[in-house]
Amino acid sequence: MDIDNVKNACSAGASQGSTGNSGSGPSGRLYAFDGPAAAVLDHRGAVVRWTVAAEELTGFRAEEVCGRPVRDLVADLPDDLRDAAMPASGRIRLWHQCGDTIDVTFRTTKVGGSAEVLVLAAPTHHVADHEQGAALLRALSAQNRITIAVHDTDLTTVQTNAMLGTADGRPVQPGTRLSDVLCAKDAEDLEAVLRQVLETGAPVVRRSQQVSWRHDPARQQALSLSAFRLEDARGRPTGVAALYVDNADQMRARRHLDLARDVAERVGKSLEVVRTAQDLADVLAPAFGEFVAVDLAHSVFDGEEPSKQLGGGDMGNAALAPATAVWPAGIKRGEPVPRLPDHPLRRSFLHGEPVVFGLDDFIAMVKDPQLVEYLVPRDTHSVMVAPLHARGLTLGAITAWRCGRSDPFTEDEVDLMKQIASRGALAIDNARRYTREHRAAVALQRLLLPPATTDTPAAETAGVYLPAGGGAGSSGDWYDAIALPSLRLALVAGDVVGHGMPASATMGRLRAAIQTLADLELEPDELLTRLADLVQRLAAEAPFGDRDIVGGTCLYAVYDPVARRCAMASAGHPPPVLVRPDGTAEAVGISPGPPLALSGMPYETTVIDVEPGSVLALYTDGLVERGDRDIGQGLPRLTEALAARCRPDRALDETGRALLADLADQAPRDDAALLLARTRAVPAADTAHWEIPADPAAVSKAREWITRQLTLWGLDNLLFTTELIVSELVTNAIRYGRPPMDLRLIRHHVLVCEVTDSSSTQPRLRRARTTDEGGRGLFLVSQLGGRWGCRHGQNGKTIWSEQAIHGSP
Repeated sequence: MDIDNVKNACSAGASQGSTGNSGSGPSGRLYAFDGPAAAVLDHRGAVVRWTVAAEELTGFRAEEVCGRPVRDLVADLPDDLRDAAMPASGRIRLWHQCGDTIDVTFRTTKVGGSAEVLVLAAPTHHVADHEQGAALLRALSAQNRITIAVHDTDLTTVQTNAMLGTADGRPVQPGTRLSDVLCAKDAEDLEAVLRQVLETGAPVVRRSQQVSWRHDPARQQALSLSAFRLEDARGRPTGVAALYVDNADQMRARRHLDLARDVAERVGKSLEVVRTAQDLADVLAPAFGEFVAVDLAHSVFDGEEPSKQLGGGDMGNAALAPATAVWPAGIKRGEPVPRLPDHPLRRSFLHGEPVVFGLDDFIAMVKDPQLVEYLVPRDTHSVMVAPLHARGLTLGAITAWRCGRSDPFTEDEVDLMKQIASRGALAIDNARRYTREHRAAVALQRLLLPPATTDTPAAETAGVYLPAGGGAGSSGDWYDAIALPSLRLALVAGDVVGHGMPASATMGRLRAAIQTLADLELEPDELLTRLADLVQRLAAEAPFGDRDIVGGTCLYAVYDPVARRCAMASAGHPPPVLVRPDGTAEAVGISPGPPLALSGMPYETTVIDVEPGSVLALYTDGLVERGDRDIGQGLPRLTEALAARCRPDRALDETGRALLADLADQAPRDDAALLLARTRAVPAADTAHWEIPADPAAVSKAREWITRQLTLWGLDNLLFTTELIVSELVTNAIRYGRPPMDLRLIRHHVLVCEVTDSSSTQPRLRRARTTDEGGRGLFLVSQLGGRWGCRHGQNGKTIWSEQAIHGSP
């Protein structure tokens, strides 16, 4: 189809309402275009040369166009341009060989030395895309924090706005490779990424990359890399375009978030002041500063509140990080912090604000170069000091040093340190308050415990107590050794549910109750039954939400050095361990009853024979139970340790401390109490026994027997009082008791007189009236003896009286 036919066909189409589109025909057809079309016009405006690109643009061959006016190719030529000269540039619509029109943008220029004109034309939408792309490229190239680089297929730089980063700010020249700018390792890593983009066509978007400059390896820069493949019109790879964005702010913000998260996760897990301070320092070094120290007021270490005006000299170092670093001679863990002179920066700190100063500022503040060397780490250039402020108290300070080539502290980092110091101070204050409560509870616990060692005719005892650590607080573990009449000894070990002050208070109440019940000389099972009733009452008195945590376990044992037997009962408590004089040891087989918080089940008394020189070990579960073992594993281990360490030539208190050191954890989650008792026996020569006949005349015979026995023992000075006491006791047994009846004397530091009968009637002391014929017997016994009492057994009762033997120890 020639040009005239095209024009006629399009005119007909136009009369039917068809219109052309920019760069395409009415049907939306797009035409292949690989570059600008060119044509040469003579002085008359006729086409004299026609390029292949022009043929691809319009569809007309050169022989169809050459010699004809170029105006014949223009559709909708305005009337004012029909006779005018060809403008230098503009936008027109050209006919296409198929009858469509093409919206093009053109530019003309004179051909040197002739009247001919060169016309270059391209589809308007291609030109617009090119102009927008060029504008975008210019805008991106002008950004300081954005670097654009275009690489060819060999990854050689073709075009870039990158600077070398040197002092003269020279740009990177075309033909440069990445290895000419970056360190070898970084260049190799980047080229691997770009080569993958070039080969696969898959773009890389916002890949974080740390790079170091070749001329300054110590200088690192955080970049975000985006790269995509460049292709020609036929889809063939021509290179790679890379976009590098300075990612320093984002990386810094991410590091700050990570640091704040680490502080939240790692600081505050411990309830020990020094451990919490060390955790805080370990988080901050080296992430925030190469050196970090945490200093606290001296009173904080002890759990007390610091003074209102806190400064150097009032504080001691609690933590240093890194611990392996070379610190100045003036900074040592546990040592006092020197007092610094008054300075505006120091006053800002006292007002609760972090302060940042350089080395020169610090030198100006202290005014002593030797003190600077004494207190400042080597190569320091910037220091930040932040107060640890919580609940209206300034507990201490965090000091961070930056050294060498690291960046100085920024305002953002000052704000970050405020947050970190606030959270760290709260954690340290929690630990301080716990320390105060823990020390008070432990002090109360120790005040409520008996003396660590006792020495009685029945046994020598040694008790040791280890409070819980690791934030658990003190519990209600206790032990006791109670001297009973007739030279007997009660041994007690117990464990109260709970921790802290409430547990210590409950333990004190139970210990007082056992002391009172022991004076009644009850059998072990009966004593535990009454103690369990008391715990039930305590639970009923407790607040509704605390009733389930009132309870405990207890082991009560009574050793008789005359009979050389030990009777014991357990309320849910671990069994005692018996170490015999030959060194063998075993756990005593007892039948434990329910814990003290429960009721309804009876307790059972177990009686064992105990050789003199044996060691009875009563303990709490904190000594045999821990995270990695239960009582089934811990009890054999305790038994073996007792057999190995309980030697006759070794003091019991030393043995107890050694056992706790071996068996307890470094920071036990539960209290541990241990009571060791090395038994003794009363020699047979120091006891005498006489069976009382059921005859009133036996009273005189009893006096005669007493006279002979005391004379044999050399206790003539006690003859008169003893005869009176025995007369009254034997008379009461014959009158009110039932046979069999016995009289027993025990000699030690006291003289014990016992009268036993089969009646369970409880004697009562009363003051007889003047006209009463009886009722004065027990009154006389109480006045003549040091003390007296009555105890009940399974087969009756025993009334006893004690008199001091002068000259006995």
